[in-house]
Amino acid sequence: MTRRLLSIVPTLVGVTLLVFAFLHAVPGDPVEIMLGESASARDVAGLRAALALDRPLPEQLALFAARLAHGDLGASIAFRAPVATVIRERLPATLLLAVTALALAITGAIPLGVAAALRPHSAVDRLARFASLVGVAVPSFVLGPLLVLVFAIGLGWLPVSGSGGPAYVVLPAATLALGMGAVLVRLTRAAMLEVLGADHLRTARAKGAGPLRVAVVHALRSALPPVVTVIGLQAGALLAGAIVTETIFAWPGVGRLVVQAIGARDYPLVQGCVLTIGLVYVVVNLLTDVALALLDPRMRDADPR
Repeated sequence: MTRRLLSIVPTLVGVTLLVFAFLHAVPGDPVEIMLGESASARDVAGLRAALALDRPLPEQLALFAARLAHGDLGASIAFRAPVATVIRERLPATLLLAVTALALAITGAIPLGVAAALRPHSAVDRLARFASLVGVAVPSFVLGPLLVLVFAIGLGWLPVSGSGGPAYVVLPAATLALGMGAVLVRLTRAAMLEVLGADHLRTARAKGAGPLRVAVVHALRSALPPVVTVIGLQAGALLAGAIVTETIFAWPGVGRLVVQAIGARDYPLVQGCVLTIGLVYVVVNLLTDVALALLDPRMRDADPR
């Protein structure tokens, strides 16, 4: 665990260097975007100097690293505000969307995967496999508009986009949850089928344990480690996947903020957003390791550090 904690720093440093290099390789001048084509050369030069964009790239990187070492992500070029403040205003919306999508995926996929494994080749099993295949095959940029057409425009049950009450989070969360849930259904089913024939389950049945107890207490617990691992990976990836979904539904989160920052060539804001997403991803994976250690003591004993 200590080794995983220490890996956070080089991971975030590598992410920062890659994002910095890619952003400055993209054509476009943020100063010209901000001031417009009618701005005078003097105004353009003055703003570029104020933002330190006239300095060599290594010097710009050194300035950014120095500020970052003091916990300062810099100032947003487009929003004219500290990057940390802009991200802090948008992060709760993204976390709400990600947690809701994760809860929907887990509560729907794991019971369906268990039911499919307990009755292989049944109608439930065929339904689970078909639904998971559709969920994996349909990308979020197609699924999102389809859900809007059916449930927002066609039936009028839910709002089309934006944020507000609980109804606004349903469609974007469902868009993220269906893709994630499709993977979890197939993985849960496969893990349960592998475990159901194990010796300790035959022993539990021989001792008189009922089918429900065998399935939930013994089989599901043994099948959970690979499922939890994938849940952790996908939970971190939800923030990246939210970029497309938040843009489709005009959800005011960090994902949509990244798109806006890239369009404005807002280097500090893009770097701050990517660092935030990277940090959340690493933290989620650390929590996944803790959960796996609680589920399987052998994994805890394998890495005493």
